[in-house]
Order: sequence, then C-alpha cells, then structure tokens
Amino acid sequence: MAEFSVKKGLDLPLEGRPDKDLVELPFPERVAVYPSEYPELKPRLQVEEGAQVKRGSVLFTCKKREGFKYCSPVAGKVAEINLGERRSIREIVIETDRGNEAVELRKYSPEEVLGIERDEAVGHLLATGMLALIEQRPFSRIASAAVKPKSIFVNAMQTAPFGVDVEVALAGSEEAFQVGLNLLTRLTEGKVYLNISAATSCAALTAAENVEVNSFRGPHPAGNSSVHISRLDPIAPHEAVWVVKAPDLALIGEMLLHGELPARRIVALGGAGVKPESRKHYSVVRGTWLEDWVGSALAFEDARILSGDILMGEQVSLASGMRQRAQGITVLEEERAHEFLGWLAPGLKTYSDTHLFLSRWLRPRARWPMTTADHGGRRAMFATGIYDRYMPLDIMVDFLLRAVIAHDTEEAVQLGILEADPEDFALCAFACPSRTDVVGLIRQGLEEIEDEGVYTQEQE
Repeated sequence: MAEFSVKKGLDLPLEGRPDKDLVELPFPERVAVYPSEYPELKPRLQVEEGAQVKRGSVLFTCKKREGFKYCSPVAGKVAEINLGERRSIREIVIETDRGNEAVELRKYSPEEVLGIERDEAVGHLLATGMLALIEQRPFSRIASAAVKPKSIFVNAMQTAPFGVDVEVALAGSEEAFQVGLNLLTRLTEGKVYLNISAATSCAALTAAENVEVNSFRGPHPAGNSSVHISRLDPIAPHEAVWVVKAPDLALIGEMLLHGELPARRIVALGGAGVKPESRKHYSVVRGTWLEDWVGSALAFEDARILSGDILMGEQVSLASGMRQRAQGITVLEEERAHEFLGWLAPGLKTYSDTHLFLSRWLRPRARWPMTTADHGGRRAMFATGIYDRYMPLDIMVDFLLRAVIAHDTEEAVQLGILEADPEDFALCAFACPSRTDVVGLIRQGLEEIEDEGVYTQEQE
C-alpha cells in the first residue's frame, strides 16, 4: 500500500458536522426521480401517469445511449410526470405502495463476478441504470459503454465538509462492496485503484482484494478523485478513466448479490441549519421527499437546503425528492442582511483563512456557523496567486481561468483542464477575493472542449 501526503488545501472549520449515528427512516409515501441529474442523457419516457411500477421497472431510456435504462427505486404508482422547458422531463413522482415488490434480476456469487465477461457486465449495468453511478473522466459524464477505460478509481474517502462517512456507509455491506470491486476488474484491462484515508481502520477498505489500495492524507481536496488520478495514473489527451464512489459501488454489489435493485442508501444530514440532535447519518429510500424528513430537522425557518456538500451542493426545495446520486444534505441559514463597511470591523465573529480578521488570531480552533452571506459583491478579477494555496494539482489556476474566459480551449487543455473537475476548484471559489464563479468557469470550459469533440474518446 502506497501512502500519499497532500499539503495544499483547506479543511473548513464549520459547525454542524453529522455524527456517525445511523437512523433508518420509515418507508416514504412518495419519491421523485430527476432525469436532469444526468445532463448528458436525453430521456425517452417508458411510463405514463397512473402506471403501476415495481422497484426496478424501467422509467425512461436514453435516446443517445443504446441499451441504457433508468429504473424505479420503489414500487408504486406514477402519480406525476412534470415537464420543464421545451417539454423536457423535469420530475417523475411515484406514490409508493410501501411494499417491497421488485423486478427479479440475475444473482451473482462473488466468484461468478470474477469470471463475468465485460460485455455481460456492462450490459447488466446498462439495463438496470446502475451505470449512472460510474463517472467517466475527463468531462465527468456517465461512463460510456463504448469506452474501455485505461484504469478505474474507487474513491473511498471523504474530505469535503459534511459528506457521508464511508465507514458508516459500508457497515453491513462489506461483501457487497468487495463484489463491486470484483466487477470493476472485469471492466478494464488496466488497474483498479481503491483510494482510502490514511486514518481509516475499516477492514473492508484496508484488506480489499483484487485491487491496488492506496492511502491519502491531507486537507480537502485530498479526497477528490482528481488528486488520486494525478498521483497514480494521470489522464493524457484522448484517454479515459472511470471513477466511482465507494457507497455507490456497494449499491452495485448489492444488486449483483441479491438480484434486485437496492431501495435504500446512506446519506448524511449536517450543517449549522440542522438541529444538533438531527445531525446524523440516515438510511433512506432513494428519492425520498425531503419535506418528510428534513423539514422537522431545520433549525431556522429561513434556510438554504443543498443536495450535496457545502462547496459543491445544488440548492433544492423541501417540496422535492432527494436526488439519486446525493450522499448528503447540507442546510445553512439564509442570511439576507448586508453589513455596512464590514471590512472595517475587527471580525471577531467572522471566519478568515487569510488573517484578515482578529478571529484568526484569537479563535484559531473555533468552528463557525457559516451562512449564505457573500460578505461583499463581485468585482473585477485580478491575478493574486491566492488560488495556488488551495490547488494540489499541477495547475496554474489564474492562467487557466484566463484561457477559459477567452474561450481559448487549446491553451486550456495545455494548462491541464482535462485533468481536473469543477469540484477541484471549489475552494478557489470560496477564497476568491473577487467573488468569481471559478467552478462555473471551469465547467463552462470543459463543456466547450467537449462540444468540440476533439478529446472525446469513443471506442467500439
């Protein structure tokens, strides 16, 4: 086992960390599925309102990806199909019958998985929609069945604030996780890398078989897959690797072992906007309506709810379902007041990583109940070099942003944008004195390069 130490980055000292207690929530009355979670898909509905479905019944297919089917996480009745712009499918709401009726799939033993042919394995993932849990780099899209990745990375560590604890998520699913690892070895001719925290003692991770185990230590973003890829098997132009998170891989393993689509997943609920007694891990049915379990946990009436962590989470409403890929829900207080000349204040109650306020000197170990306040407006971006403090990848962020803004995709590629993901720039956006949407700019640059198609790998 190789160990890597990451020096650059920052662990935000935030209040509201969820503890490791696990609570199993009751079966919900309704769930929701959001095809917009997967922007690369062009869904074609296979059900209509009023239709009865089982867990594992096909809800929609993809017009652009032959064989891909997205399946229902529960059994029940399709109550609503809500459309968005240009009649796109925005939301599919299913009223559950609270039963456990599921479509029967083929069961595999751990030994059978080790001998499965790649075409059969990929076909099974396509037919169940579980391929959506595997990401392809560059561009961070759903893995393409037509692409043979040069290697596969399993991310089994969490450094982003309030993310799901991997050890909690894998407890009781150790065999399923190993089955998932066995499956990945059949999907690539290269290595499967299992990347874990140097501090973990979980036997399912440290003693995993048939894969190369590597450990990482350091501040966020030491747990990001881009950091692991850069150290172990960097991506060159026209190459592709696959990435999957350990809790998602355990779901794939459960499907193979039990012959049915898993109904539940483990998520973390945290943030200063959550009551202290509710900051825990929860076993929830995928797509559970947020109002049914998050609503009673809110510490503030005016709160912002994020699907995901505080750095990369997407704002969602209580009147919606939990996203299928979400591994955590973060809640912050919505602060709308503006502080007049706040930069002149001593800052005893304001966090600073740059010694701008006295709080950095007088309260160095404090945890802060950060809100949604920007503490200033956007202004012209100028090169300060501040981004380099938070970027462990070999990327000159100031120059890369300049290339993206100028739509110079060739220079952006030369500066390493294909080696990164928007999440790798979240700390840069947090620390930016100009309030620049660094994450949005990187996403825009990757989309422009992807649209050009020059660096997209498709194999038959």
